[in-house]
Amino acid sequence: MEKDRLAHLVQKSVEGKISDEEHVEMMALMDDPEYEAVVKQLLMDAFEQPKPLDDIAAGVRSQILEAVFQSDKTPEIRKPFIQAQQIRWAMGLVAVIALMAFGLFFFKYQSKYAVPHVQELVGDVAPGNYGATLTLTNGRKIRLTKASNGELAKEAGILVSKSADGKLVYAIEGNVTDDNAQHTFSTAKGETYEVRLPDGSSVHLNAVSSLTYKPALIEDGKRVVKLSGEAYFEVAKDRKHPFIVKTERQQVEVLGTHFNLSSYPDDATEKTTLLEGSIKVTASGSSILLKPGQQSRLSKGELSISEPDTDLAIAWKNNEFVFESETIDNVMKMVERWYNVEVIYVGEKTNERFSGAVSRFENVSRVLQIIESTRASHFKIQGRKIYVSK
Repeated sequence: MEKDRLAHLVQKSVEGKISDEEHVEMMALMDDPEYEAVVKQLLMDAFEQPKPLDDIAAGVRSQILEAVFQSDKTPEIRKPFIQAQQIRWAMGLVAVIALMAFGLFFFKYQSKYAVPHVQELVGDVAPGNYGATLTLTNGRKIRLTKASNGELAKEAGILVSKSADGKLVYAIEGNVTDDNAQHTFSTAKGETYEVRLPDGSSVHLNAVSSLTYKPALIEDGKRVVKLSGEAYFEVAKDRKHPFIVKTERQQVEVLGTHFNLSSYPDDATEKTTLLEGSIKVTASGSSILLKPGQQSRLSKGELSISEPDTDLAIAWKNNEFVFESETIDNVMKMVERWYNVEVIYVGEKTNERFSGAVSRFENVSRVLQIIESTRASHFKIQGRKIYVSK
């Protein structure tokens, strides 16, 4: 039966096992008013057996959120009143998918056909994009988005180029002739980019971040980079030359591994999340060893270890916003960095914590719509300023 088929497809989507063809089939069935009762039943099942965020496949989170909001083609919500039948169908669909995907994190079901209050959004802000700046030893700055593919610079025996797929690539051409050479690879608000270092290691840089290093990478027999902000590292193995990442507060040493390091100056906690291999984190005179799946947290000079959902740490690299039990401050920092906006709080901040997911390539209004659905915070967009109130 088609009804059983719909329930089966929704379950596969939540588990991250649905194919592209099945996804198209599922959305077509959901669009059919004949199956409204089935959708409502799925809603009831979701309440009886809420599914925690950790059990949802990472890639499905933003996909589901995107599907939830397909019925609203306009990025701004300006009309608080719509027909009752539209409310019932839209809210039923939103609640089913969102609740199955996120438990009861986002949508607080206050009445059967409740419409969440949403402030008027004056204008909208487009998401960030790929972009970065390379600063050479002599101070010359190269905007990578404007640069043509091919050779960008030659310095101290190092060739720097932009690949056909848009990456910044380093290659050693001969003997390194200048030990004082230094490059800085940086992103502004609303930018992200990838660099391949001369040892073959790749670094994905998040917004408002910078990586400083010698063009040849080697410093006193070690591969050394300095990070401010956030980056995901895929380090090439080289037992003779350990890879060192230095921040203002700590140092991470690896031989070959994949890990994410978040070290924004305005964040109280510095987080290092290991996905593969092993790393040693040193801060304030103490060191800890991390195993895959572990995260070190440096706060007030103290190091601690936890085992979080690693998908949360690298969601930004996969072009997603995924946050779990975060304060409004932390969520809006993500928004501020990626959308290049100024966040202004009006009155007292909410103590509510937020969890959820959405594609980083949605306009900012999409992110704000999701947060507003909790009724804990409200927003007003004016130009590149976002006003936040309870």
